[in-house]
Amino acid sequence: MRPHRAYSPGLTGVLPPEEGRHLVEVLRARVGDRFTVFDAEREALAEVVDLGPPVRYRLLEERRPEREVGVEVVLYVALLKGDKLSEVVRAATELGATRIQPLITRHSVPKEMGEGKLHRLRAIAKEAAKQSGRLWVPEVLPPIPLGEVPRVDQGLLAHVGARVRVREVLDPEKPLALAVGPEGGFAEEEVALLGERGFVPVTLGRRILRAETAAIALLALSTAGEGR
Repeated sequence: MRPHRAYSPGLTGVLPPEEGRHLVEVLRARVGDRFTVFDAEREALAEVVDLGPPVRYRLLEERRPEREVGVEVVLYVALLKGDKLSEVVRAATELGATRIQPLITRHSVPKEMGEGKLHRLRAIAKEAAKQSGRLWVPEVLPPIPLGEVPRVDQGLLAHVGARVRVREVLDPEKPLALAVGPEGGFAEEEVALLGERGFVPVTLGRRILRAETAAIALLALSTAGEGR
């Protein structure tokens, strides 16, 4: 069986049904095969002892790899057209986000998200965590109106009119909140509201980026000092 990581909360010795089905039906695992299990705090080398269902395993070697940013990183991102939010969730997971909060904004074309899409985004986050070697699977939350964003200790807001650079204001030791608008950007009153909540407008460079690219760029610039 090729190298595989399975999400198993608590490392209890029993795989969740979806993970077990993938191991048996897709990867054709056999008793004695080895793979990696992980949860939010640790990972371990494991060995299949029963194909079930449920699939059971035993732990062989526990590990505590340092692959997280080290502080909470919350991404507030406006609802985007089509499947662009999937791209953002995947990249945000790889770049270290701990929570992803979709927003309903003035210029958002979608104004809601169905349960099916929310479930799919959560599955994408889990798969991205597996692929990238993370222990933490980011929460993907139901959308909220922008007005419900709480005050934050440290917030950065991607804004075309800003001149401040991320590195000039970022404190890598403090929890971080990032905000990115929709295709039409945040309305000026939304920028002002987020400013009152603790978000500092920052530039992402001289070029105008697509909304999904802006979210990825802001995360990359903010988490570049991994292992801090």
